Amino acid sequence: MKKPWAGVLFAGALSAAAGGAGAQQFTMRISAPTANDVSTEWMAAVKKGIESRSGGKIKVELYPANQLGQIPATVEGVALGTIQMTLPAVGFYVGLDPRFEVFDIPGIFDSVQHGMQVLTDPDIRKRLSGFGASKGIEPLVTFLHGPMMLLSHKPVRAVADFKGQKIRAPGGAPIQVEPLKKLGALPLSMPLGEVLPAMQNRAIDGTEAAFAVFAAFKYFDVAKSLTYLPSSYLVVAGVTNRNWLKSLGPDLEAIVREECRKAEVVFSTWGVEDLDRTAKTWQQNGGQLISMSPHESKRYLDEVTAAVAPILSSRPQVKQDYEALLATAKKYRK
Repeated sequence: MKKPWAGVLFAGALSAAAGGAGAQQFTMRISAPTANDVSTEWMAAVKKGIESRSGGKIKVELYPANQLGQIPATVEGVALGTIQMTLPAVGFYVGLDPRFEVFDIPGIFDSVQHGMQVLTDPDIRKRLSGFGASKGIEPLVTFLHGPMMLLSHKPVRAVADFKGQKIRAPGGAPIQVEPLKKLGALPLSMPLGEVLPAMQNRAIDGTEAAFAVFAAFKYFDVAKSLTYLPSSYLVVAGVTNRNWLKSLGPDLEAIVREECRKAEVVFSTWGVEDLDRTAKTWQQNGGQLISMSPHESKRYLDEVTAAVAPILSSRPQVKQDYEALLATAKKYRK
């Protein structure tokens, strides 16, 4: 009497296994170095959209605050396919494709809203989709996280105020260092984790970083003067592994792409509102926000552009990308 039942149970197990294989579930791990900011708001919107539309076929796991490792490790993870997406500043992709360096050049974007118009332009989208292709990666979303700022002990209101100041650059690449030299500053590179104590003991006079960094890490306790760097923004890209994307099949791949784009509304809404909240936090803690005059802003951009020109001349592809971004920016400029 036991043998027939055993056969039924075995057949049922095979059927369940076959059904499970037919309903294969994919996991999409998304990493970010930040928390409670516009990047993680976008991630939450993407998770909701993808899981809902895929009917559970894609499970989205969110890992903010470097939970999957520091930025270089997560970038490598995406290139290898062990992580499906990561969202650091574009400078961290330069080792995979120098084209990402184009976003470190000031003077392209006028505001977050203007920048998103440029980056979501169909021709620019198509161009950006090729960034990193030779390394098997693709940016599904590229956005302005917020303005780049200069924190300094001595207030910087004009180009002349840069002269002689030891300023930490956001990276060590020529395109990041040479403009500071042109402005008369003494640039140096150091990890973000070392910047706060260096400012405290005045080993450096100032540091460049994204606006959100200064408020989040309470830099107002060591310096009060924060200057908006003209037409300079921190650009972040959500990059995925191309092979993983294709493994989803055309229908699920389309869902991932579409939901990543739909969630872009977060950048021009919640993201802009968060910049206002950040400004209030800075000022409520005694911090000062400085904007250069139109005349000094032009001087700043003229000097920076002059410093960048010879670098671009030796990098034809980056120069083409830069010129395409400039032309598109002009189209959307009011």
